[in-house]
Amino acid sequence: MKFLDQAKVYVRSGNGGGGCVSFRREAYVEYGGPDGGDGGKGGDVWIEAVEGLNTLIDYRYKQHFKADTGMHGMGRNRTGASGEDVVLQVPAGTQILDEDKEEVLADLTDIGQRVLLARGGDGGKGNSHFKTSTNQAPRKTIPGWPGEERWIWLRLKLIADVGLVGLPNAGKSTFLSVVSKANPKIAAYPFTTLYPNLGVVDLGPGSRFIVADIPGLIEGAHEGAGIGDRFLGHIERCASLIHLIDGTQDDVVGAYRTVRGELEAYGDGLPDKHEILALNKTDAMDAGMVAEKTAALEAESGKTVMTLSGVAGNGVKELCGSAWEVVLETRRAEKAAIETALAAEKGEDGWTPS
Repeated sequence: MKFLDQAKVYVRSGNGGGGCVSFRREAYVEYGGPDGGDGGKGGDVWIEAVEGLNTLIDYRYKQHFKADTGMHGMGRNRTGASGEDVVLQVPAGTQILDEDKEEVLADLTDIGQRVLLARGGDGGKGNSHFKTSTNQAPRKTIPGWPGEERWIWLRLKLIADVGLVGLPNAGKSTFLSVVSKANPKIAAYPFTTLYPNLGVVDLGPGSRFIVADIPGLIEGAHEGAGIGDRFLGHIERCASLIHLIDGTQDDVVGAYRTVRGELEAYGDGLPDKHEILALNKTDAMDAGMVAEKTAALEAESGKTVMTLSGVAGNGVKELCGSAWEVVLETRRAEKAAIETALAAEKGEDGWTPS
């Protein structure tokens, strides 16, 4: 399946049905009069986050979504049927932006979350609404109200707990394939990862978290170099970042500075996220070289540098354990914030109006 994380679509809700002009003409009925029914409401356009989707590829081939028009009113005071709604199904983590991409209209982060994009027009009124003692045969009706229309952008930001960053060929895809059941493309050349991949790390009962692997960054990515930085949005929601550095290259400090520079240039909170720095591919290095490059990275970053080999599996479990501690701490903080907000809504005495 092709990965697509942005799509522009046109949505239009249905017009309301028109009111009806009708009069009763029945045998053996003493009094006739107007009996025109109201028009039906136009269909709405909704967007909903559903389970089982991880791309916006469905909106690559269809960009126009229009709800049905409400049925017109009929005689005998019959109201027209409402138009059928249209529901756009998207993966969790999808943002809805205005046509100019400046305003975020909604952010669907939970499965089942549903947002109204365009409300259908109300139905018109039939002539039975306008009868009076002085106007017993009105021919006045109100037409249905028009629906709404707009162009919107859908932008997917994958929901993951940990994000993998690093230069191309740093071993991110290999690491993801080792710690999860994901099968990303792995090869001995740069930019084998062309779109983000997700994997679930299982450390035991109740200890699962999601890792997102994004394409490698190079110097100038924020200006469009290489694949650019468009996929950095997929790690904005992560609790922490695992920064993998290829230990077999000559200048590991320069590699660290390059990726950090791109994160700083991108902004949106990425530079402030908790970073776990790891020197990868230690299976191809001797102990002295590992110690030397680890010390250089620690001096540059001011952080403890972990060492691992994705191929040999050395240090992988320890790295995942460190990432899980950050994820667990973040989840506890989020839970505490929700409980505090609920307590504030109930009030100090816990009383809520029934």
